[in-house]
Amino acid sequence: MPIQQSEVLYTAVATAENGRDGRVATDDGKLDVVVNPPKEMGGSASGTNPEQLFAAGYSACFQGALGVVARQENADVSGSTVTAKVGIGKNSDGFGIIVEISAHIPNVDAATATSLLQKAHQVCPYSKATRGNITVTLV
Repeated sequence: MPIQQSEVLYTAVATAENGRDGRVATDDGKLDVVVNPPKEMGGSASGTNPEQLFAAGYSACFQGALGVVARQENADVSGSTVTAKVGIGKNSDGFGIIVEISAHIPNVDAATATSLLQKAHQVCPYSKATRGNITVTLV
């Protein structure tokens, strides 16, 4: 269920100049990066790219969701990491992205790790935003 404007706790603001081959900066100056297409897409790869930025945000958000779920389940996720791989490629109407999320959770068994990942995927705001729009695989 979407949130209402009155329920917004924080709003991030970023401005891009020159699209995928330029610069992106936040209004508070904490992020200011050159963006370029990767070499695989004909770019210089001298800066970061939107897929890397999305992967960074998604992995951080998912790690937070994992922590929420772990507290509810009394599971120890200390020392865990979450990796998001974001791929971009051509599809029937231009380009699309695909995501693979993996986690290393050293203090739980494999079945518990799988269960925690599935539950985190249900509560993570990035997962909610992409559900039904792109393929997200948990590994």
